[in-house]
Amino acid sequence: MGMLMSQDDFARALRVAGDRAGRPNDANKRLVQRWEAGLIAAPRPVYARALEAVTGLPIESLGFAAAVPGPVSADDHGGHDVEPSSMGIPPAGGSAGRSGGRGTYSGVWLSRYEYFSSGRDTAYTGQHYVVILQHADRLTVRSLPASADSQVTMDLTVDGSVITGTWVEHTAPEGYYRGARYHGAIQLLVEPTGRRMVGKWIGFGKEMDVNTGPWELVFQDASTNRATLDRYNRPAEVS
Repeated sequence: MGMLMSQDDFARALRVAGDRAGRPNDANKRLVQRWEAGLIAAPRPVYARALEAVTGLPIESLGFAAAVPGPVSADDHGGHDVEPSSMGIPPAGGSAGRSGGRGTYSGVWLSRYEYFSSGRDTAYTGQHYVVILQHADRLTVRSLPASADSQVTMDLTVDGSVITGTWVEHTAPEGYYRGARYHGAIQLLVEPTGRRMVGKWIGFGKEMDVNTGPWELVFQDASTNRATLDRYNRPAEVS
């Protein structure tokens, strides 16, 4: 409901996310209905990754327990996941939490980028608290909705200390850019501490010119449980 998608649309988005990540799944409307009804306690990893990629939220914040390992049969259309009774835990809605593992970038980060507005002849800084979720060498980044008027997402790949990928920003409908959607490429270098990523973005501007500018991500918290996300779901302080 929050994403304004039907159950069929959501299942389709999950399949697309799986194909994009090289981990196909056969999500369908019936499976989505079972999740929403609380009949599934823990999705298998292939579905957990797709759910996190589509929603931009950690699996526990969606009301599930941690994903359970195990193969998924290609013709298993009704039993993709683990029933609550088989794990001895209550249906979805519990308060399971987790912290990002050491050596990964999962957690809450402060995203800050700079851009020049030709129409206003002034430089601006955009700030968002974002959630980073890591699966192998892939990073999914999504801004917390109340941290800024606009919404930012990224799809990144990690190669040592170099992170490369794409970004998308949906501007506020009532703002200067009137709900425009901007997108482009980004490359970041991770500092040795692993707590700061610094680099540059490139993308097109309102006048259809190609612009670039600095972008950094600063680590805030390794936890991605609901309480932590609620704490950072607010406007980022201007520094």
